[in-house]
Amino acid sequence: MGIVRVGGRGTSRRVTEKEKDNWAGGAFKEHQEKIKEESKDKYITTGRGTGKIKFGDIKSTPLKSTKGMWVSSGRGTKRRKIT
Repeated sequence: MGIVRVGGRGTSRRVTEKEKDNWAGGAFKEHQEKIKEESKDKYITTGRGTGKIKFGDIKSTPLKSTKGMWVSSGRGTKRRKIT
């Protein structure tokens, strides 16, 4: 069973296999590290284009647990604790 992808302003449809999600959490972190490793020799401009650093020199941030944090909802009037 595949998923339906719509293109061309809704005029065309195609059925494709579902790919592994990589847009959040640990899966995104792995995807991000793979992209970083491929581009480690490229430069990034900083400070309104006045400086540059190598992409491979940027440190990775650790993935923290969100357990015990508070999340607000409903225009900021409600909150609940993540367990």
